[in-house]
Amino acid sequence: MTEAIINGIFPTPIYMSKLDRKLTPLELKFVEKSKKDFYKNDGNITSNNNYILNEKPFLNIKKELDLIVKDYFEKVISSTDSTTPYITQSWLNYTETNQYHHKHAHPNSLVSGVFYINCHEEHDKIKFFDDKYKTIKLETKDWNLWNSESWWFPVKTGDIIMFPSSLTHMVETKEGNNTRISLAFNVFIKGTVGNNKNLTELVL
Repeated sequence: MTEAIINGIFPTPIYMSKLDRKLTPLELKFVEKSKKDFYKNDGNITSNNNYILNEKPFLNIKKELDLIVKDYFEKVISSTDSTTPYITQSWLNYTETNQYHHKHAHPNSLVSGVFYINCHEEHDKIKFFDDKYKTIKLETKDWNLWNSESWWFPVKTGDIIMFPSSLTHMVETKEGNNTRISLAFNVFIKGTVGNNKNLTELVL
C-alpha cells in the first residue's frame, strides 16, 4: 500500500509572538498596584480595571500590542475590507499555586490575546478545547492533531498568544511557586465590512 498523505484544512490559528523587551520598573510597579484592586474570578483573581491598557503606565505596552494585533490581522485574516482592528477590553489575571482559570471563551470579540507578564516555562501553560458536538465518539488509541479534543502550549514570560475569541480555553490548576500574571485582551474591528452592491455591507 502506498503511504498516505494527510492534509489539514481550515485550521484554527494560534498566533505566537513575544515582547522584545523586559517590562520597566514603572510598568511592573503598576502590575503590583493593580493586584490590590481585584475581584475573585472562578479559580483566580482579576483586576477590577478591565481597560488596563488605557492606563498611562501601560501606554507603551498598548502600542506594542497594537502592532502585534495588526500583524495577526494581516497574516491570518488577510482581508480586503476597509477595517481597522482595535483592542476593546483588557485586564490582568493573577493565578497563585493551586489556583486555576476556568474554562471559557470570549463573546462579543473577534480575536483574543494573552500577554504573559510573569510565568514559569516548566509549570505554566494555556489549554485549548475542541468543543464541537460529535455524533459518534470512538475510543482513542493514540492522540494526535486530528483526533484530540484538547491541546496545550507551554508559555513563558514575555510570550504573546492570540486566537479566535470563540475558541474555548483555560488554565489548569497551577503548579510551581511563582505567581502567574497575564494581561488578557479582546479585539474587534471598525470600518466597513462586506459589499454594498451585494447587500452584505456592514458599517461598524
